[in-house]
Parts: sequence; C-alpha cells; structure tokens
Amino acid sequence: MSNDPPVDFEAKVRQPVKKAGGSPMQISAKDLMQNFVYAGLQLPDDMIEEVTGKNGHKARRLKGPATGTHVIGIVGGVIQWLETEDC
Repeated sequence: MSNDPPVDFEAKVRQPVKKAGGSPMQISAKDLMQNFVYAGLQLPDDMIEEVTGKNGHKARRLKGPATGTHVIGIVGGVIQWLETEDC
C-alpha cells in the first residue's frame, strides 16, 4: 500500500501548458477533495473531538479516555484505546 495521495499535483505542474498564456496547472475541486478524503484518518466518532483550529476554523483532534493511562492499539482490526494494564 502506498502513502501517495490519489492526485499528484507535482506531476500536474510538469504537464505542458494547454494554451498560450494559460495556467500550466488546473486544480479541480474533485482532485482536491480526493486528496483531502485520502488524507483523513478514519477513526470511531468517540475518538474524535471538534475544536477551534488556526484562524478560527473547525479542526478535529484525537480524543482519549478521561481517566487512567491508555495506549492506542488494534484489536480485531479496529483501532481503540487500551488501558495500559491490558497491554
């Protein structure tokens, strides 16, 4: 499995200009969304917390259990918090 995003914008920059005076690269909303979705880590809702990020934009933060000491583990193919005593 590769960590490369679906749309390689560096490769698009190297493409020839389609018309004189035109932009050498066209970025589509679909290409951007493909890369944003690909970059988003899929986690259970109870592990995500919405916060205010840079410049007041919504952001997501990994949220852990409020008490005890935990690590992130994979059980049965699912990412979850494990109490350190269970490790």
